[in-house]
Amino acid sequence: MARSYFVADVHLGLTVADEKDRELRFVRFLRALPPDTENLFLLGDIWDFWYEYRDVVPKGYVRVFAALTELMDRGVQVWFFPGNHDVWTYHYFEELGMKKLTQPYLTRIAGKTLCLGHGDGLGPVPPGYRILYWIFHNRVLQFLFSMLHPYFAFSLGNGWSRSKRKRRRRVTPYAFRGEDEPIYQFAVRFADRQKALGEPVDYFVFGHFHADVRMTLPVGGELVILKDWIAADACACLDHESGELTIQNDAL
Repeated sequence: MARSYFVADVHLGLTVADEKDRELRFVRFLRALPPDTENLFLLGDIWDFWYEYRDVVPKGYVRVFAALTELMDRGVQVWFFPGNHDVWTYHYFEELGMKKLTQPYLTRIAGKTLCLGHGDGLGPVPPGYRILYWIFHNRVLQFLFSMLHPYFAFSLGNGWSRSKRKRRRRVTPYAFRGEDEPIYQFAVRFADRQKALGEPVDYFVFGHFHADVRMTLPVGGELVILKDWIAADACACLDHESGELTIQNDAL
Protein backbone atom coordinates (compact mmCIF):
# COMPACT_ATOMS: atom_id res chain seq x y z
CA MET A 1 0.00 0.00 0.00
CA ALA A 2 1.19 3.51 -0.78
CA ARG A 3 -0.28 6.99 -0.58
CA SER A 4 0.09 10.49 -2.03
CA TYR A 5 -0.89 13.61 -0.09
CA PHE A 6 -1.97 17.05 -1.30
CA VAL A 7 -2.02 20.27 0.71
CA ALA A 8 -2.47 23.98 -0.09
CA ASP A 9 -2.89 27.40 1.47
CA VAL A 10 -1.08 27.06 4.77
CA HIS A 11 -0.12 30.76 4.49
CA LEU A 12 2.88 30.55 6.77
CA GLY A 13 3.73 33.99 8.11
CA LEU A 14 0.24 35.41 7.80
CA THR A 15 -0.62 37.33 10.96
CA VAL A 16 -4.19 36.04 11.16
CA ALA A 17 -5.34 33.84 14.05
CA ASP A 18 -2.35 32.14 15.72
CA GLU A 19 0.36 32.05 13.05
CA LYS A 20 2.85 30.17 15.24
CA ASP A 21 0.30 27.51 16.12
CA ARG A 22 -0.53 27.11 12.43
CA GLU A 23 3.13 26.54 11.61
CA LEU A 24 3.51 23.97 14.40
CA ARG A 25 0.36 22.15 13.26
CA PHE A 26 1.75 21.96 9.75
CA VAL A 27 5.06 20.61 11.05
CA ARG A 28 3.20 17.95 13.05
CA PHE A 29 1.28 17.01 9.91
CA LEU A 30 4.50 16.63 7.90
CA ARG A 31 6.14 14.50 10.59
CA ALA A 32 3.02 12.35 11.00
CA LEU A 33 2.78 11.34 7.35
CA PRO A 34 2.73 7.53 7.36
CA PRO A 35 5.70 5.40 6.28
CA ASP A 36 3.97 4.38 3.05
CA THR A 37 3.78 7.98 1.78
CA GLU A 38 5.31 8.22 -1.70
CA ASN A 39 4.43 11.78 -2.73
CA LEU A 40 3.61 15.09 -1.09
CA PHE A 41 2.22 17.77 -3.40
CA LEU A 42 2.35 21.34 -2.07
CA LEU A 43 -0.30 23.12 -4.15
CA GLY A 44 0.72 26.73 -3.59
CA ASP A 45 0.43 29.49 -0.99
CA ILE A 46 2.26 27.41 1.58
CA TRP A 47 3.89 30.73 2.42
CA ASP A 48 1.83 33.89 2.67
CA PHE A 49 4.67 35.88 1.13
CA TRP A 50 7.88 34.51 -0.27
CA TYR A 51 10.58 36.33 -2.19
CA GLU A 52 14.04 34.93 -2.57
CA TYR A 53 17.02 36.91 -3.77
CA ARG A 54 19.98 35.18 -5.35
CA ASP A 55 21.79 35.00 -2.00
CA VAL A 56 19.00 35.78 0.49
CA VAL A 57 15.84 33.86 1.46
CA PRO A 58 13.18 34.75 4.06
CA LYS A 59 14.11 34.05 7.65
CA GLY A 60 12.33 31.52 9.83
CA TYR A 61 10.40 28.34 9.00
CA VAL A 62 13.33 26.21 10.17
CA ARG A 63 11.05 23.50 11.56
CA VAL A 64 9.06 23.39 8.31
CA PHE A 65 12.16 22.96 6.18
CA ALA A 66 13.58 20.41 8.62
CA ALA A 67 10.36 18.37 8.43
CA LEU A 68 10.31 18.55 4.62
CA THR A 69 13.97 17.50 4.49
CA GLU A 70 13.24 14.57 6.80
CA LEU A 71 10.47 13.45 4.45
CA MET A 72 12.78 13.60 1.44
CA ASP A 73 15.45 11.71 3.38
CA ARG A 74 12.82 9.00 3.88
CA GLY A 75 12.38 8.78 0.12
CA VAL A 76 9.19 10.85 -0.17
CA GLN A 77 9.03 12.94 -3.33
CA VAL A 78 8.04 16.52 -2.45
CA TRP A 79 6.56 18.54 -5.31
CA PHE A 80 5.51 22.17 -5.12
CA PHE A 81 3.53 24.63 -7.20
CA PRO A 82 4.06 28.36 -6.69
CA GLY A 83 0.81 30.02 -5.62
CA ASN A 84 -0.16 33.66 -6.04
CA HIS A 85 1.37 34.45 -2.63
CA ASP A 86 4.60 32.45 -2.95
CA VAL A 87 5.11 32.85 -6.69
CA TRP A 88 8.64 34.22 -6.37
CA THR A 89 10.42 30.94 -5.77
CA TYR A 90 13.48 30.49 -7.95
CA HIS A 91 16.08 27.96 -6.83
CA TYR A 92 16.08 27.50 -3.04
CA PHE A 93 13.36 24.86 -2.83
CA GLU A 94 15.02 22.85 -5.58
CA GLU A 95 18.34 23.07 -3.73
CA LEU A 96 16.60 21.47 -0.75
CA GLY A 97 15.44 18.61 -2.98
CA MET A 98 11.89 19.61 -3.84
CA LYS A 99 10.67 19.55 -7.43
CA LYS A 100 8.93 22.61 -8.88
CA LEU A 101 5.91 22.15 -11.13
CA THR A 102 3.83 24.47 -13.30
CA GLN A 103 0.03 24.37 -13.41
CA PRO A 104 -1.96 22.77 -14.90
CA TYR A 105 0.13 19.65 -14.39
CA LEU A 106 -1.04 16.24 -15.56
CA THR A 107 0.29 13.17 -13.81
CA ARG A 108 -0.72 9.54 -13.46
CA ILE A 109 -0.53 7.86 -10.07
CA ALA A 110 -1.75 4.37 -9.24
CA GLY A 111 -3.79 4.14 -12.43
CA LYS A 112 -5.49 7.51 -11.90
CA THR A 113 -4.94 10.65 -13.96
CA LEU A 114 -4.74 13.87 -11.97
CA CYS A 115 -4.63 17.51 -13.04
CA LEU A 116 -2.93 19.55 -10.33
CA GLY A 117 -2.08 23.17 -9.56
CA HIS A 118 -2.76 26.07 -7.26
CA GLY A 119 -5.84 27.12 -9.22
CA ASP A 120 -5.28 30.86 -9.68
CA GLY A 121 -5.55 32.26 -13.19
CA LEU A 122 -7.16 29.15 -14.68
CA GLY A 123 -10.33 29.65 -16.68
CA PRO A 124 -12.03 32.88 -17.84
CA VAL A 125 -10.85 35.22 -15.06
CA PRO A 126 -11.40 39.02 -15.18
CA PRO A 127 -8.92 41.20 -17.15
CA GLY A 128 -7.75 42.89 -13.93
CA TYR A 129 -6.61 39.56 -12.54
CA ARG A 130 -4.86 38.72 -15.82
CA ILE A 131 -2.92 41.97 -15.57
CA LEU A 132 -1.97 41.28 -11.95
CA TYR A 133 -0.89 37.74 -12.90
CA TRP A 134 1.29 39.15 -15.69
CA ILE A 135 2.88 41.67 -13.32
CA PHE A 136 3.75 39.00 -10.77
CA HIS A 137 5.28 36.70 -13.40
CA ASN A 138 7.10 39.32 -15.47
CA ARG A 139 10.86 38.71 -15.27
CA VAL A 140 11.77 42.37 -15.79
CA LEU A 141 9.50 43.52 -12.97
CA GLN A 142 10.79 40.74 -10.75
CA PHE A 143 14.34 41.93 -11.41
CA LEU A 144 13.40 45.53 -10.57
CA PHE A 145 11.69 44.36 -7.35
CA SER A 146 14.89 42.51 -6.41
CA MET A 147 16.70 45.87 -6.47
CA LEU A 148 14.77 46.84 -3.34
CA HIS A 149 16.40 46.26 0.02
CA PRO A 150 14.77 43.19 1.67
CA TYR A 151 13.43 45.40 4.49
CA PHE A 152 11.33 47.42 2.04
CA ALA A 153 10.48 44.47 -0.21
CA PHE A 154 9.13 42.35 2.63
CA SER A 155 7.33 45.30 4.22
CA LEU A 156 5.52 45.88 0.93
CA GLY A 157 4.78 42.22 0.31
CA ASN A 158 3.53 41.42 3.81
CA GLY A 159 1.58 44.68 3.99
CA TRP A 160 -0.18 43.94 0.70
CA SER A 161 -1.10 40.44 1.85
CA ARG A 162 -2.48 41.65 5.20
CA SER A 163 -4.52 44.45 3.62
CA LYS A 164 -5.96 42.05 1.04
CA ARG A 165 -7.03 39.65 3.77
CA LYS A 166 -8.61 42.44 5.84
CA ARG A 167 -10.52 43.84 2.84
CA ARG A 168 -12.03 40.44 2.11
CA ARG A 169 -13.10 39.87 5.71
CA ARG A 170 -14.68 43.33 5.98
CA VAL A 171 -17.01 42.41 3.14
CA THR A 172 -17.88 38.69 3.28
CA PRO A 173 -15.85 35.48 3.36
CA TYR A 174 -15.35 34.08 -0.13
CA ALA A 175 -18.18 31.79 -1.22
CA PHE A 176 -17.39 29.29 -3.94
CA ARG A 177 -19.88 29.83 -6.78
CA GLY A 178 -20.04 26.30 -8.11
CA GLU A 179 -20.47 26.05 -11.86
CA ASP A 180 -20.00 29.82 -12.23
CA GLU A 181 -16.42 29.61 -11.00
CA PRO A 182 -13.68 30.00 -13.65
CA ILE A 183 -11.84 26.99 -12.16
CA TYR A 184 -14.92 24.81 -12.69
CA GLN A 185 -15.25 26.02 -16.29
CA PHE A 186 -11.55 25.34 -16.84
CA ALA A 187 -11.91 21.82 -15.47
CA VAL A 188 -14.94 21.10 -17.70
CA ARG A 189 -13.16 22.23 -20.87
CA PHE A 190 -9.93 20.46 -19.93
CA ALA A 191 -11.81 17.25 -19.08
CA ASP A 192 -13.69 17.40 -22.41
CA ARG A 193 -10.42 17.76 -24.32
CA GLN A 194 -8.69 14.94 -22.47
CA LYS A 195 -11.66 12.61 -22.91
CA ALA A 196 -11.65 13.31 -26.66
CA LEU A 197 -7.98 12.33 -26.68
CA GLY A 198 -8.83 9.10 -24.91
CA GLU A 199 -7.03 10.24 -21.73
CA PRO A 200 -9.78 11.18 -19.24
CA VAL A 201 -8.91 12.96 -16.00
CA ASP A 202 -10.05 11.32 -12.78
CA TYR A 203 -9.30 14.16 -10.36
CA PHE A 204 -8.66 17.89 -10.63
CA VAL A 205 -7.05 18.99 -7.35
CA PHE A 206 -6.45 22.68 -6.55
CA GLY A 207 -6.27 25.12 -3.65
CA HIS A 208 -6.49 28.93 -3.80
CA PHE A 209 -10.21 29.33 -3.02
CA HIS A 210 -10.04 28.42 0.70
CA ALA A 211 -13.14 26.30 0.22
CA ASP A 212 -14.04 22.65 0.76
CA VAL A 213 -15.36 21.62 -2.66
CA ARG A 214 -15.96 18.32 -4.40
CA MET A 215 -17.94 18.39 -7.65
CA THR A 216 -18.54 15.73 -10.28
CA LEU A 217 -17.88 16.99 -13.82
CA PRO A 218 -20.32 16.40 -16.71
CA VAL A 219 -17.94 14.09 -18.62
CA GLY A 220 -16.73 12.27 -15.53
CA GLY A 221 -13.98 12.95 -13.05
CA GLU A 222 -14.12 15.25 -10.05
CA LEU A 223 -13.08 18.78 -9.20
CA VAL A 224 -11.57 18.92 -5.71
CA ILE A 225 -10.74 22.21 -3.96
CA LEU A 226 -8.85 22.00 -0.69
CA LYS A 227 -9.71 24.18 2.27
CA ASP A 228 -6.96 26.26 3.88
CA TRP A 229 -4.99 25.81 7.11
CA ILE A 230 -6.37 29.00 8.67
CA ALA A 231 -9.83 27.53 9.20
CA ALA A 232 -8.97 23.82 9.00
CA ASP A 233 -5.95 21.53 8.72
CA ALA A 234 -6.89 20.37 5.25
CA CYS A 235 -5.35 17.79 2.97
CA ALA A 236 -6.30 15.17 0.42
CA CYS A 237 -4.97 11.63 0.27
CA LEU A 238 -4.85 9.32 -2.73
CA ASP A 239 -4.79 5.64 -1.81
CA HIS A 240 -2.62 3.92 -4.43
CA GLU A 241 -4.30 0.58 -3.89
CA SER A 242 -7.93 1.62 -4.27
CA GLY A 243 -7.36 4.77 -6.35
CA GLU A 244 -9.74 6.62 -4.03
CA LEU A 245 -9.11 10.27 -3.18
CA THR A 246 -10.29 11.34 0.27
CA ILE A 247 -10.39 14.84 1.76
CA GLN A 248 -9.48 15.42 5.40
CA ASN A 249 -10.19 18.73 7.13
CA ASP A 250 -8.50 17.63 10.34
CA ALA A 251 -5.32 16.40 8.67
CA LEU A 252 -4.17 13.14 10.22
